[in-house]
Amino acid sequence: MSSTFDPRSKGSQAAASGLTLFAAVMMLIAGFVDLFRGIMAIVHDDVFVTTPDYVFKFSLAGWGWIHLLLGVAALMVGVGLFKVSLWARILGVIIAALLLIVNFLSIPYYPLWSLVVIALCAFVIWGLCVVRHDDDLST
Repeated sequence: MSSTFDPRSKGSQAAASGLTLFAAVMMLIAGFVDLFRGIMAIVHDDVFVTTPDYVFKFSLAGWGWIHLLLGVAALMVGVGLFKVSLWARILGVIIAALLLIVNFLSIPYYPLWSLVVIALCAFVIWGLCVVRHDDDLST
């Protein structure tokens, strides 16, 4: 039985734009979560756990600025992903990977929220990488 899969079919294009839309929404959520987390850390909120003798020890405000800047970057790239363009998908994977790494390193400070953002970023990376270049809808 021969395959009649056409990567440029309307169904394939709809799936590509649907996955990119999914990744855009997840990127916006991860961006907002990290933005709020950064603000909370900068103002020294009491929700953070103190971890003595942690290898990747920064001041709480230092982690806050890192999360704030990456959150803003994630929001900007998330908005750019609504165009379903290749440049936005590449930046989306890079920002999501950076968010994933930073949240992994800050697990001892806020464990549950870090794990939630790690999961969101993994879904973003999956959604952006599963779409092939042939399925790109931008011109």
